[in-house]
Amino acid sequence: MIFGRFLALASATASLIVIAGCQSNRPAASPASSAALPTMERIALGASGCWFKSGDPAFKTYRLAPELNSFSGRPRILIVPARSPEARPLAVIQAEGQPARLEAFGPLFSEPVGTRMSADVRRWAAGNQGCS
Repeated sequence: MIFGRFLALASATASLIVIAGCQSNRPAASPASSAALPTMERIALGASGCWFKSGDPAFKTYRLAPELNSFSGRPRILIVPARSPEARPLAVIQAEGQPARLEAFGPLFSEPVGTRMSADVRRWAAGNQGCS
């Protein structure tokens, strides 16, 4: 009977040691969705769907040029003239780090549509979907 209790205690101790060995001492990482690339992917999808593919007249003369595969760690999307995609961008939206630090600049943000663009970008960066 004593041997049975000893065996049960030894088995329970061994189980706790195995479980403890599986635990990680690393702190939990922030969600991947707050990093620069996933944030910019959400923004690019929102901009593409809501501004360009929807036929929004405010964006008829522009084209979206995503540059998400960036070796600099700063994925970005550009808005360029539709008839001159090689021209200087009229708007740049980029992110860097984790959590993502967003930057949006260019002359298009000074136009009447710029306020709406800024609100949409903030909303999509926060994880919300849909158009305004």
